[in-house]
Amino acid sequence: MASYTDVLQYLSSLDYPAEKDDVVREAEREGAPPEVLQALRALPPVDYANGTEVARSAGIDAAPEVDASQRAAQARDRHPRVSQHLRGI
Repeated sequence: MASYTDVLQYLSSLDYPAEKDDVVREAEREGAPPEVLQALRALPPVDYANGTEVARSAGIDAAPEVDASQRAAQARDRHPRVSQHLRGI
């Protein structure tokens, strides 16, 4: 499976916004491996503002080291960007 950094690596010189065809063409030009090309060819045909949007649309996780239970805990957290000592205030 393609990783987030793989996708961004092969799209580093792409000018955004870009259409799906532009994204695939750039990855092919940069010599992306088959798993990256397969993920990009499955993209919805919309305009993408940046590489992060491309990776998310391709279903590639930016933080694969975070497991499902950690994601669920983060989703339940009412104050995700507040320091621990301020959460009770």
